[in-house]
Amino acid sequence: MVLGLLFITLANIFNVYAPVLVGEGIDFLVQAVSAKEKLMSSTSTLVSVPPSLREGASWLGHTFNSIELTGENFSSSVVKIALMLAVGYFVFHIFKGIFLFYQRQTIIVISRYIEYDLKNEIYDQYQKLDMAFYKRNRTGDLMNRISEDVSRVRMYIGPAVMYTLNLIVLVIMCVWIMLKIDVSLTLFALSPLPFMMVGIYYVSQIINRRTDKVQAQQSTLSTMVQETISGIRVLKAFAREPHYENEFSDQAEMYYQRQMKLVKAEALFMPVIALLVGLSTILTVYAGSLKVAEGSITTGVIVQFVFYVNQLTWPFALMGWVSSLVQKAEASQARINEFLRAVPDIQNPTEVDQQFIGELRFKNVNFNYPDSGIHAIKNISFSVPPGKTLAIIGKTGSGKSTLANLMLRMYDPDSGEITIDGKKLNTINLSALRSQTGYVPQDVFLFSDTIRNNISFGKEASEEAIIQAARDADIHDNIVAFPNGYDTLLGERGINVSGGQKQRISIARALLKNPAILLLDDCLSAVDTQTEENILRSLKRVMENRTSIIIAHRISSIKHADHIVVMDNGTIVEEGTHAALLSLNRLYASIYRKQLMEKKGL
Repeated sequence: MVLGLLFITLANIFNVYAPVLVGEGIDFLVQAVSAKEKLMSSTSTLVSVPPSLREGASWLGHTFNSIELTGENFSSSVVKIALMLAVGYFVFHIFKGIFLFYQRQTIIVISRYIEYDLKNEIYDQYQKLDMAFYKRNRTGDLMNRISEDVSRVRMYIGPAVMYTLNLIVLVIMCVWIMLKIDVSLTLFALSPLPFMMVGIYYVSQIINRRTDKVQAQQSTLSTMVQETISGIRVLKAFAREPHYENEFSDQAEMYYQRQMKLVKAEALFMPVIALLVGLSTILTVYAGSLKVAEGSITTGVIVQFVFYVNQLTWPFALMGWVSSLVQKAEASQARINEFLRAVPDIQNPTEVDQQFIGELRFKNVNFNYPDSGIHAIKNISFSVPPGKTLAIIGKTGSGKSTLANLMLRMYDPDSGEITIDGKKLNTINLSALRSQTGYVPQDVFLFSDTIRNNISFGKEASEEAIIQAARDADIHDNIVAFPNGYDTLLGERGINVSGGQKQRISIARALLKNPAILLLDDCLSAVDTQTEENILRSLKRVMENRTSIIIAHRISSIKHADHIVVMDNGTIVEEGTHAALLSLNRLYASIYRKQLMEKKGL
């Protein structure tokens, strides 16, 4: 930033001094015209050399105060001086351009680096925050923080800072030179500029408000298109195409109307600048002409002042835009800071690596969801010995998936204790726990990537290991039937495969990790009974000597478990083996009979 300020200063030195050459050139030509008239009555006359050329000659050790003009050398001498001034003007602009380049290469590039760091910092924070945070915040809002908000902060750090520093340096230099020449003419020339800045500020405010409305409507259109594409099968199944076409047309019309209002506001921008610049130029020429008539200034000074007025115009005009950038950046940075200062409730207590054998125990565990206040788990106690299989069954909303979230420490219980291998869950390495747990969620999520990469998501593995995991999940034959096999690219959230195929790919992903604990959350609900039997047969071999927790709705998925827990309304109402629970003839037996009748088609 300090280098950027230095380059701004150097660029403006050359920028401000260039009009001096133009003013001196005009004065020299006026003198030359007067000298030519004198030559009619004499053989020669002396004409003063422009001050810049005199100073340049003195730096080189030469004296170059005036030149003698005669009828024979008049044209060549005048052209020579004019060319020297023109070359000087050109050289000044070359240096100005060089320093402008380095000015942008420091300040703008720095803003890009800060944007890069800030996005990485936000993304890192996304990884640390717990599930409760994501339930409280919308995805679109989180996306805006890492894209729109960061972009607005960058615009402040880069362009806003650069243009502000440039205006400060330019105003100081220009006004200092102008005041040295003539104070009253300076006041005349600069008097419209504050009005222009105020006018531009208000026009910018209008533009910003209308831009925000356009962006909001653009977001609405994008969301609508995204939902239409994601839900295209449902839309077509219900023949709702005409309805969505009309709705999209209405939203597009609103976008068009807002865009046209924005265009009209933007159309005011340049005319306001042009009007006030023209007014400033007129005042400069008028006041300057009076002073030339008085003999207090020369004609070249008027031209020089016109240059300075035009140089100051655009930076002053930008101040309205810069002020809006500052306001936006302030609001965006506040949102970013609020997010970055959020402390996750779930934190990793240690980085010490740990290996688990899989003894899991719940003791008097209670849990309320922090936002909804739902008492999902009520005084739950059970244990799973290492290498054994626990099954959890119950109606929808009975708290089965909440238990899975507590096992993975997505949430901490409000009371009670969860231990693994005798150690409290909130005291062990969180990364080690999750990396050694093979989890298949109820809501399967597949990435827009190849099937191979989706299976190997949790662990880098050989081709043979990936294929074996797919075989164990009974999905290998389906995969090789695709034209590209394991290189088949899945659509968004795996839209181009069936629900059962998605579940089995997710099971393969969990099995490939060779986890100490296998946690299956109702992952066989979308497969047929034959496929279920094939998967369970493979899982029986995989789960041997491995702690496994199976959450299911169908008793056929869990009847071979070592221990079965029946849940209802957040509590354990029955537990035991399949045979023992049937003999009780209560809820479990009732569910079993209903499912048996459904299987027989009764």
